[in-house]
Formats: sequence, structure tokens, C-alpha cells
Amino acid sequence: MVGTMWAGRVLHAALSAVPRGRRAQSALTQLRGVLEEELEAIREAGTWKSERVITSRQGPRIHVDGVSGGILNFCANNYLGLSSHPEVIQAGLQALEEFGAGLSSTRFICGTQALLTPQDAVLSDELNHASIIDGIRLCKAHKYCYCHLDMADLEAKLQEAQKHRLRLVATDGAFSMDGDIAPLREICHLASRYGALVFVDECHATGFLGATGRGTDELLGVMDQVTVINSTLGKALGGASGGYTTGPGPLVSLLRQRSRPYLFSNSLPPAVVGCASKALDLLMESNAIVQTMAAKTQRFRSKMEAAGFTILGARHPICPVMLGDARLASCMADDMLKRGIFVIGFSYPVVPRGKARIRVQISAVHSEEDIDRCVEAFVEVGRLHGALP
Repeated sequence: MVGTMWAGRVLHAALSAVPRGRRAQSALTQLRGVLEEELEAIREAGTWKSERVITSRQGPRIHVDGVSGGILNFCANNYLGLSSHPEVIQAGLQALEEFGAGLSSTRFICGTQALLTPQDAVLSDELNHASIIDGIRLCKAHKYCYCHLDMADLEAKLQEAQKHRLRLVATDGAFSMDGDIAPLREICHLASRYGALVFVDECHATGFLGATGRGTDELLGVMDQVTVINSTLGKALGGASGGYTTGPGPLVSLLRQRSRPYLFSNSLPPAVVGCASKALDLLMESNAIVQTMAAKTQRFRSKMEAAGFTILGARHPICPVMLGDARLASCMADDMLKRGIFVIGFSYPVVPRGKARIRVQISAVHSEEDIDRCVEAFVEVGRLHGALP
């Protein structure tokens, strides 16, 4: 304690001797040094992520700044191709004309907390999306983390969590990095046995998984057993922004009263609402778009595996091409772009160290020729970099 007090007095005296302006400049210089050191470490590790600029509307073919000619886009959440659908665009224009660019306001502000309290517990898959993890960190409930898709570990955690008032199992429906799907039948069975609720994030499932595109709960036949569904308007449903939560009426009412992200965020722009509403109308009218996804996804997966690549997941249009090395993933993605294919290498911290990959995403608006051309480019680039014999 004495040593600490002495060091504090010395530091205070030293800072007092330096003019305030120079002290501020010194702190800024120190900050720059810290940041540059961190940035250089990222470059050295081969995990530096450069941003590409798309200069056209979203679609299966795009234009990229600095690259001549059209590019086939295999790196978008535009699963159903609705972001550029003429009826969706027209609905957005009509809403913009009728209601203006925005409401320039948050919703009515009140309350400070949402559903779970310190009396409750949330049980989370270890590979849940970062947005779920951050939400759980902000939550005041007790946290339990179970091993990815491990139902024995989930059951053990549920047994341990029996002492809490409410227990909520939180999982992605489809996991965006590996393209695998949560075993919702087993999760719902365990939740029923141990008196827990089930929360599913359907951001990478809404619109295209299940017979009519309602998501993983429809795909796996548990629509009546999932308590809360959270999803987005920013992927398959037009690709703009915003999201939604569905669940029991009283729960939704409580979220309207106490959910901070809801209360303190501006209302969605009318054009976004108009586009998303039209996207939902199109899906409700016909499941033809949904039905094209499975065949195209299977075509890409089977051809890539036949060529010698390892593809994680099953059935999902997210097709992670596993490469392991971060620098290899980045270099191969750059060479794919030179061959007219837009894909991105994913590495730490987006995925664990040693599990770098190129994540390919199939869209309903890709043609069979588009898919075959993408596979051919992968084979050529893979051989160039030694990823294939």
C-alpha cells in the first residue's frame, strides 16, 4: 500500500510538472503507439480485413471498385434475391413518397430492462452469434454456456440451472459461420423436461429454410414449441435493416415497455418497412423461390466436395470452404476476385484460430452456370495455392 501511494505521488508530481497541453499531446501519442502496434500485429498474423466497395445494386452480378467488368457475387445474405426485386423496390419507393425518409424520433422512452432478471438464467450455445452473446452480457440473468450442439452438456446445464426462476435456452437456428443447424427437436424436448423456454435467432433461416421459408422451427417441425423468435429484415427479406421479435403477447408487450434497444433506437425508415412488407407478401403468395434454394445449394456442395474441398454444414446455403490458414484464405479470396468471383476470407477473430475459411453463400438468383463457374474458379485457385493436389 505504501509503495502504491508513493508511486501515485510521483506520477502526480510528474504530470503536474508537464503543461496540460503537452500532457494531452503525450497521451495522444501514447494512444497512437498502442493502436499502431495492435494494427501491425493484425497485419503480421495475416488477419487484416480489407473492405471492398460495391458500385452497383446487390444481385448475382455486381460491379466492384477497381475491378473491371461484372463480378459474380457469392458473398451476400441476399438469399432469395429480393434486395433488387422490382416489386420490392417499387414498394420502398411508394413508402418513401407517402411517409418520407424517416420519422426522426425514437419510440416512446421508458423503462430500463427487458425480460430476464437476476432471478433467472440464460443457457447459450458457445457458437452463438456475437449479437446474441452481447445481448446476454447486457442481461442481468445468470449465464450458462453449453458446448456447441452438445445436448448432453445442455442437459447438465439445465439441471444446474433448476434453482433459478425462469430458464431460457438461447440458440441460433442456423449458425452463420459453419452453416450447421441447431437440433431444435432435442433442444425443445430438453426444455420441456426441465421447464425451460426456448429462444431462437433465425437471421440466417427466415425466408428460405422450411417448406414455406418460415425458418428452422418449420424445417424441424417444432413451430409450436419455440417460445421466442428473433430475426432480421436485413438478409433474405430485402436486405435493408431492422428486425423483429415474435412470441407470446404479454412478452412482446413487455419488450415494448422495457427493451432498451427498442426504446432508444429510431423507428425504421418507411422505405425499409415498405420493402420488407412486400418481400413477406411475395413469400406468402408462393414458395417457388424457396424451393430453388435446396437444389442450387446441393449442386455447389456436391461439386466442391468432389473436387476435394472440405465444406462444413449441411443443407444450408452458407457453404464454408475450410482452409485453416488465415493468409491462405485471404490470398485465395483475392485471386477469386481476379477471376470474377466475389468471396471473402474469414479468419480470427471472426472464427477461431486455425479455422480460417472462405464463406460462400448461394442465392436463389444464381444460375446453374454461375455455380459451375464459381466451382471451376475455386479448383483453379485451390491448385495454384496448394489447397488442392
